[in-house]
Amino acid sequence: MGKVTGFLEYERVDGPVRPEEERVQDFQEFHGELSQAERKKQAARCMDCGIPFCQAGVMIAGMASGCPLHNLVPEVNDLVYRGRMDEAYRRLSVTHSFPEFTGRVCPALCEAACTCGLHDAPVATKENERAVIEYAYENGLVKEEAPTVRTGKRVAVVGSGPAGLAAAQLLNRRGHEVTVYERRDRIGGLLRYGIPNMKLDKSVIDRRVRLMEEAGVRFVVNADVGKDISAEKLRKEYDSVILACGASHPRDLNAPGRDAKGIRFAVDFLTEVTKRLLDEKKPPVDLAKGKDVIVVGGGDTGNDCVGTCIRLGAKSVTQLEMMPMPPACRTAGNPWPEWPKVLKTDYGQEEAAWKFGSDPRVYQTTVKEFIKDKKGNLKEVELVSLKPERDEKTGRMNMVPVEGSGRKVPAQLVLIAAGFLGSEAYVTEAFGVETDARTNVKTAPGAYQASKPGVYTAGDMHRGQSLVVWAISEGRKAARAVDEDLMGYSNLD
Repeated sequence: MGKVTGFLEYERVDGPVRPEEERVQDFQEFHGELSQAERKKQAARCMDCGIPFCQAGVMIAGMASGCPLHNLVPEVNDLVYRGRMDEAYRRLSVTHSFPEFTGRVCPALCEAACTCGLHDAPVATKENERAVIEYAYENGLVKEEAPTVRTGKRVAVVGSGPAGLAAAQLLNRRGHEVTVYERRDRIGGLLRYGIPNMKLDKSVIDRRVRLMEEAGVRFVVNADVGKDISAEKLRKEYDSVILACGASHPRDLNAPGRDAKGIRFAVDFLTEVTKRLLDEKKPPVDLAKGKDVIVVGGGDTGNDCVGTCIRLGAKSVTQLEMMPMPPACRTAGNPWPEWPKVLKTDYGQEEAAWKFGSDPRVYQTTVKEFIKDKKGNLKEVELVSLKPERDEKTGRMNMVPVEGSGRKVPAQLVLIAAGFLGSEAYVTEAFGVETDARTNVKTAPGAYQASKPGVYTAGDMHRGQSLVVWAISEGRKAARAVDEDLMGYSNLD
């Protein structure tokens, strides 16, 4: 695949990005595209490696290795190298519902498992994927064809994130009548309101939704199933219901002073920023301008909060991470093709380093206490250092406070980005479905039907907090499960 000696001849080159001093002035996407000639060179680096771990999508040591969608990565790269972009799109679209989303926000599990990455930089598969889908849109190749025959079956999809959209797409193509219910005012779920615009411009969602609407998918917004619309109504009116509401129950930080004004969950904050950007057409600088901001959590959402607060004019931004700093390179206990547990510096951290002079992350640290002023507003936080300590009974390694390490720092805004505990109870209770210990909807292993007949689940609501690419994969598989039960067989992949 690709050029046989391409990985020896060409170095990895990523697409251009707007410099920090320019991009922090707005909320526009800042990743550019390589020329077609350079893109061919990057695709040429794909090796004829025999076993393409990039497309495996398997769990190794509890971590995903390769693409969960099983995209035939070498074939797509080979077609890009040969300049056959129309065929590259057709090959990619066989397994992938929305390359325009993952080409922007996926952490590239395919690249982490790339054989070329064992001793060199991996193939730029994520950027190649984005180049393919953007070429396809520009040249009118992306279509959602309305089915010529309808089955007479009706399916309701609750939640319009990546899992819900993927399920709706395939079920509509199959000929079922599909209605997607979204509790917010716009379609997209996590894609719309959990991911900032500079990572995923919302027009990218809108153009796909328009195609799906034209093909017959019905979208209903401001419809909170379980509150505004009863579960009984949906189960009565539809042959099947897919719950794809995400893992939207945030993990809290229960330190003294938690009731102070100025402490927010990260996704709620990001949601307000995006909604106001869309509604008011200008950045809501009042949310962070001139404030000392503490972001609790070192993951993608925490990084998004860092980048967002910089754009809103924060006075300072500090990002807390409970765990020790990861190593710069793989350790012996984390061999390829496992997911590399190494230090990664994302766009928000780069921007903070540019603006404030240093990486915003502080490791092995958490909040011990929130300190309020006389009006109940947050004014400071007391931080405490942590150290690893093994529990003698369980053998688990826990992070415990270091005695005497407390220190106070100014803070008028704290954003809690500590992950999610599972699905929200009011939805699962409304449908009467069983949940597991993490409050995710319970199914048989590898299955998507919930404990109630005709009710299915997909995405984070099924597997817990995860990645967009996993949600798309789950949505596609749930669609197949629904189709098999409705029709007795399925030709969906």
